[in-house]
Amino acid sequence: MNTTAAAVAPLTTPDAEALIDAARTAAEASGVAVAVTVLDAGGQLLAFRRDDRAVLIAGETSTRKAYTALQLDAPTADLVDAVRPGGLFHTLPTALDRPLLFIAGGFPVHRDGRLIGAIGVGGGAPDQDHGFATAAVKALA
Repeated sequence: MNTTAAAVAPLTTPDAEALIDAARTAAEASGVAVAVTVLDAGGQLLAFRRDDRAVLIAGETSTRKAYTALQLDAPTADLVDAVRPGGLFHTLPTALDRPLLFIAGGFPVHRDGRLIGAIGVGGGAPDQDHGFATAAVKALA
């Protein structure tokens, strides 16, 4: 019986650039200036781009959203209620050294069922950022 898992190709720099391009294309079509961050499975920065017109904080929020989606392997939009008082992760944002951000716009990236990275989009309304990140992940598939 073979118990070794098949190797899954990691998220590459060309993959990261494709994610950024797809997210920015979706944002531009909506007239929204954004920042986009792509992290690999280890949480290391693979690619980042901030539109010149995006608010400065968008760079930080996109990175935190990507990190949160990666660490919890879930879209940040699905985690918003979990950090409200009484929620499963209510104390999690203050329990860690590295700040998490529970605002829609972060999305994990999977290949062959395995987590290989995450994308975060900041600069638009949370629902917009979620849509841009989702569009990027779908475009990569």
